[in-house]
Amino acid sequence: MRRLSGVLLACAMFLVPAFTYGPGHLFAQSAPNKTMFTGDVAVMAFSVNPDKTADYEKVLSQLKDALSKSEAPEGKQQLAGWKIIKNAMPNPDGSIVYVHIISPVVKGADYSVMNNIYSAVKDPAEQKAVFEMYRAAMKAPLFVIQGPMVADLSK
Repeated sequence: MRRLSGVLLACAMFLVPAFTYGPGHLFAQSAPNKTMFTGDVAVMAFSVNPDKTADYEKVLSQLKDALSKSEAPEGKQQLAGWKIIKNAMPNPDGSIVYVHIISPVVKGADYSVMNNIYSAVKDPAEQKAVFEMYRAAMKAPLFVIQGPMVADLSK
């Protein structure tokens, strides 16, 4: 009898939590990671597959659209300080480097490319299509540098 009650107690311990959450809980995703900077300037570099540069630039265009249509005031501030350079020469492996220069950094703003696009693109199928295009274009993130402005030689 004691063994039976132990088995029933064990089953209850495993089954009760399964029924206490809503049906979508098992598939719920955590909040997306934010990309935030604390320095005055941030520089990020990404290596892009050579046959996917047009796709990468299409994602950048969607990023620009999302930030320009953002109702959040920091969206317009981010847009004003975010520049992207495409290296004129390919790497030895053929990939192309894109360098993102952000100056000034908007403190507390999310600089995640996909999070910003998702804020404007609400359709899950379209979000997935943009993400797949971005993922296929990206060969590798190269580096992120952020910090204070040490010298402004223009002044």
